Amino acid sequence: MADRTRSAELFERACQVIPGGVNSPVRSFRSVGGHPYFVARGEGAYVWDADGNRLLDFVQSYGASILGHAHPAVVRAVGDAAARGTTFGAPTEGEVLLAEAICARVEGCDQVRLVSSGTEAAMSAIRVARGFTGRSRIVKFAGCYHGHSDGLLAGGGSGVATLGLPDSAGVPAQAVADTVVAPYNLVPDLDDRVACVIVEAVAANMGLVPPVDGFLEGLRVACDAVGALLVFDEVITGFRLGEGGASGWSGVRPDLWCFGKVIGGGLPVGAFGGRADVLSVLAPSGAVYQAGTLSGNPLATAAGLAVLHELDTGSYAALSARVASFAASLQDVLNGALATAGRVDDRGRPLVALVPVVGPLFGLFFAPMGSGPVRDYGGAVASADTGVYAAFFRAMLARGVALAPGPYEVAFPSMAHGEPELEHTLDVASEAIADALAG
Repeated sequence: MADRTRSAELFERACQVIPGGVNSPVRSFRSVGGHPYFVARGEGAYVWDADGNRLLDFVQSYGASILGHAHPAVVRAVGDAAARGTTFGAPTEGEVLLAEAICARVEGCDQVRLVSSGTEAAMSAIRVARGFTGRSRIVKFAGCYHGHSDGLLAGGGSGVATLGLPDSAGVPAQAVADTVVAPYNLVPDLDDRVACVIVEAVAANMGLVPPVDGFLEGLRVACDAVGALLVFDEVITGFRLGEGGASGWSGVRPDLWCFGKVIGGGLPVGAFGGRADVLSVLAPSGAVYQAGTLSGNPLATAAGLAVLHELDTGSYAALSARVASFAASLQDVLNGALATAGRVDDRGRPLVALVPVVGPLFGLFFAPMGSGPVRDYGGAVASADTGVYAAFFRAMLARGVALAPGPYEVAFPSMAHGEPELEHTLDVASEAIADALAG
């Protein structure tokens, strides 16, 4: 067992001055047990904790670091930008360059506005949709997480689900009165009160749940029929699934997009964009107000541009192929151990491991045999409730492999995760699952 004395001490100190000891709830390890490790540095596929332990990192800042940690091109770009000044409150060329790079890669995205987080991006996209349509109602899907703004916390996945909170205290009923929550992978009935439908085109906050055939296409048709806008939340999938993100992957074009993570190269960033006529309602041109002192921060734009310049169709294809092969092998390893152990759920049904893959993303579910692929939030909850993920997480961490500390997250192999790292993970997983099931 690795010594994490220093991390334990830091967590104890953090609890005195930071609520819960963390600045984002899923980091607390509440759903997997124990205390978090504190990261001292990262390089490529690895991080080192405050006690000097090296961890093979599949978190990668929840998808922000697609090239791996401390990539030389990103470090150089940020250093050069910082030497010129860190923030100005005035336009910079970097904002233009990053906006051009995003629009060039995402077909149908005419314009983007940069913000500082994915939460801001989703919140602002909803405001634009309401301003453009003159309507108030929005439709989202159970288990999809679109940041922590009041109106979008209804039926959220990710950290909200991990902590067992149905929504959130502190959110008044009137804040979600115009939010309709529908089951993921089912096209809802819409009417002319709906301003927009917002969806994770590939759900990645209730584990990895791909859209079933016809779901995204059905949303496009349903929105068009009533004059509502379709919003793709691509904070995770944008520039992660490929150069065109989930809209390029699926062939379905929304009216608005939300971006984040990859486009900031590991620095705080977000963006929302879409059709020029829709975005024309934004101030200063239109009546929908949105602003941000640090929006378009020169360090973030420099880092984001450096990342996008390193990515091309070939690099995405190579990483996706590695992850697909790895995920199939991991599923075999885990199911062999589950069968040997005879693990069943609380209804006596044998458990199986499911390792879904979309592009370079993979998820992990421990589900009842015969239940089929996880298609919605209910299936994700049933998998989490088996408790196997938490035990497996702890066993993997003890062997130096860091997965996300919650069963509703996905894994983010980076371009730095080569065959040696993935082969090592399979070797470790074989031991870890045996220990997790024995315990």
